[in-house]
Amino acid sequence: MDGVNRPTIRDLAEAAGVGVATVDRVLNRRAPVKRETAERVLAAAEAIGYHGTGLLKRRLEETAPDRSFGFLLQRRADAFFQEMAAALSAATRAAPGVRGKPVVEFVEDISAGTVAEKLLALGARVDALAVVAADHPKVTEAVERLAARGVGVMTLLSELSAPGRIGHVGIDHRKAGRTAAWAVSRLARQAGSVGSFVGSHRFVGHELAESSFRAYFREHAPAFRLLEPLANLEDPHLAHEGTLELLKRNPDLVGVYVAGGGMAGLVTALREAGAERRVVAVCNELVPETRAALVDGVLDAVIATPVRALAERAVEILTRATTRRAGEGDNRVLLPFELYVAENV
Repeated sequence: MDGVNRPTIRDLAEAAGVGVATVDRVLNRRAPVKRETAERVLAAAEAIGYHGTGLLKRRLEETAPDRSFGFLLQRRADAFFQEMAAALSAATRAAPGVRGKPVVEFVEDISAGTVAEKLLALGARVDALAVVAADHPKVTEAVERLAARGVGVMTLLSELSAPGRIGHVGIDHRKAGRTAAWAVSRLARQAGSVGSFVGSHRFVGHELAESSFRAYFREHAPAFRLLEPLANLEDPHLAHEGTLELLKRNPDLVGVYVAGGGMAGLVTALREAGAERRVVAVCNELVPETRAALVDGVLDAVIATPVRALAERAVEILTRATTRRAGEGDNRVLLPFELYVAENV
């Protein structure tokens, strides 16, 4: 649009549904304006191509409230949680409506008592937080104590039963478990035993994925024998030992599914077992070890969390919870997962 016909301040006021004086106050900070009104003016400016849009954005940034968001993740050395930490930090710094400060912490010991202690300590330093945790009364108590202090807690990846939590973002674990079962039953050369791992039986997401995995076999592939699930505590070493034990004790093992973490241990064990003990293997999250295993034919499929989308939606929920806008959006978000095989990594 040329200089003669470009939108005027009056055009902007009309598009935003406010008066010219209100637009002037937003642009020149002559008097306070409600943030919701200022955001409406900015949205209208972007829609009509108003030449002062850049200035409006700066004004909003200058008046945005400071908010600190905490993120309590699991083992620091895990490539997946490193990726998640980076995505959550970036999403917090880029969050519209607040000047966000990310505070990321990790827990090496994922027992309920340790996670509860870490939650309370982190909650004393931030405005709201998100956590990856198993569902346990100690964790529930910590969430409720923080809620009583006005510090909202939301869950990532796996939900908690705590009534005081402010939201959840993850994937649909029911669909993930059934997809893993579909892959194993279709790719296995013959029926046989099938093993599975969960991080803990208290991870709601793992429990749902594993039970859905079994349900698919009962419905569509009853000739397979489902072994009792093993807990690996999200530890690669335990996953490694457990996989080798499955192979040793079950000569007819044709498939294995890791519904939680510890996938690097599964990969190592399958590499050690060699081609003569080839089984169909499905696990979670595309990290360097699982990507290489797909390419090498050690893994058959990886069900991955869309980490960037998860981070952005989580920060949206935290922002709403700390800016009195909690009712404006969906606080329970199940994202479509990504499915990788050797041909699309």
